[in-house]
Amino acid sequence: MRHLFLLALLAAPVSATAETVTVFAAASLKTALDLVATGWETESGDDVVISYAGSSTLAKQIIEGAPANAFISASSDWMDALEAEGVLAGGTRRDLLGNTLVLIGTKGSPPIDLPDLPMALGESHLAMALVSAVPAGIYGKQALTTLGLWTALEPKVAQADDVRAALALVAAGEAHYGIVYATDALAETRVDTAATFAGDSHDPITYPAALIDGNATPAAASFLDYLSTSEAAQVFAAQGFKVLN
Repeated sequence: MRHLFLLALLAAPVSATAETVTVFAAASLKTALDLVATGWETESGDDVVISYAGSSTLAKQIIEGAPANAFISASSDWMDALEAEGVLAGGTRRDLLGNTLVLIGTKGSPPIDLPDLPMALGESHLAMALVSAVPAGIYGKQALTTLGLWTALEPKVAQADDVRAALALVAAGEAHYGIVYATDALAETRVDTAATFAGDSHDPITYPAALIDGNATPAAASFLDYLSTSEAAQVFAAQGFKVLN
């Protein structure tokens, strides 16, 4: 018993030094970022807690004082909003990833030409993230508008809180088609990609990351740096993201 007590006493200072990093991240990052976070935890001995939601929701929560150490957005616009509010830690902002916008269908859906989408949709719904706030929804509306399809499709759009919620609607068969990122389609076996939107049909899809002023701890800085390592890049690339740096 005395031997066990001494071992526990020796171990105590190690566990006491572990830090927890709170990250607010775009919902589309979940599959890849969970894997990356596990790698960082193993390497650093610290812990990371990730809150996933639409970038707009997370940005507003941070502006209102939510205790995030870092933010990873699916849109430069929402990171710009935080910068304008003066809540980013200076010099920490960086662009990490890019993505592709795709049309998905329920499992077994064949490829279609995007101009044929209104006819293919029929009386079903088109699942999208919130088109006025969430990046995937904003990009999707831009792409449909560029193609001249938005007016015809708008009445059939089923809006979801974030892109993963839109993905879930199609996976469950509640909507026949949906607009998500290529990485979301890759992460869900119950859907198939039916078409890919041209990159010039919408704003560039960029994922910036930054630390939050006042919460930029050494552990948070370490996690942010880890996102740009070759180990993290391999995970992101395997999940379909474009690694920018």
